[in-house]
Amino acid sequence: MKRIFIMTPVAGGRDAGVELERRLPQGAAAAGLAAEEYTIVRTEYAGHAKQLAEQYACGGERVQLFSVGGDGTLNEVLSGAYPYKNAAVGCLPYGSGNDFLRNFGTREEFLDLAGQLAGGEREIDLFETEFGIGAAICSAGLDAQIAYEIPKFRRLPLCGGEAAYRLSILQQLLGPLGRRLRITLDGQAVSRECLMVALCNGGYYGGGFFAAPECRMDDGLLDVMLVHKIGLMRIARVLPLYQKGLHIQNGEVIPALRDVIEFRRCRTAQISAEDSTARPLIVNVDGECRPAQGISARVLPLAGRIVLPAAVYARQTAPACK
Repeated sequence: MKRIFIMTPVAGGRDAGVELERRLPQGAAAAGLAAEEYTIVRTEYAGHAKQLAEQYACGGERVQLFSVGGDGTLNEVLSGAYPYKNAAVGCLPYGSGNDFLRNFGTREEFLDLAGQLAGGEREIDLFETEFGIGAAICSAGLDAQIAYEIPKFRRLPLCGGEAAYRLSILQQLLGPLGRRLRITLDGQAVSRECLMVALCNGGYYGGGFFAAPECRMDDGLLDVMLVHKIGLMRIARVLPLYQKGLHIQNGEVIPALRDVIEFRRCRTAQISAEDSTARPLIVNVDGECRPAQGISARVLPLAGRIVLPAAVYARQTAPACK
């Protein structure tokens, strides 16, 4: 079986290639692989990782495709590989967010090359939108607006990732908050004044926000979080709980937040703006944000095949204690 490392040359503000090329021979040797059993390829433009994944997967032979970069690169590799059952996708987290791996283990576990190459495979759900395939979360509203504006602040001198993120939050909180949205879940429609709506296949997004703490990536369902329009003072109290995943317990919203958050599960979902404002609705699919009229998603049960590092795979497949 061939292992292909599809690498975004610069991810998370550093050249991932230099570190990978230095560490990979030792990791491969520890896993008992010869040099001809793995290949490193570099992406050259947006969308190239998806093309490379499809190129290596379409031959029919078993292959493991390791995304080397952030969640954006991983999304591309998954999108290129998912139609091919002979292909599994691994993740080496060299980006700034790396939310996908949080559903399974730690960044250190996923950077362990020997562990990755000796890892195991499992199937997960994906979801399909009009903007492509997703693995983690798609959303609309405040969270997507914040992410959409971050690159603008990163262009400022001495304004790195954390500073750009905080400036984007401040900008959004000082502007108009909330939109009237029409949300349709498995054919049942409601209208709400919403701060944001998240359709969750995985638990994490936005650099570590634990939006769906009880979400499973193999149950054929999306966990839906509808956050109602609220004022700044209430946002300041709700946001830390939402970030830490403390808003959901035992399958229900905690009592203190039941007037703010609705929790549903569904297989298909559509979100669209119902208000008359000229502001575009910003939508997000696995960290890629854009203005749109709305977004729809449907679950693709067990459509993705992923590689988990050996320690993570062992933990995931261990029998539950009785």
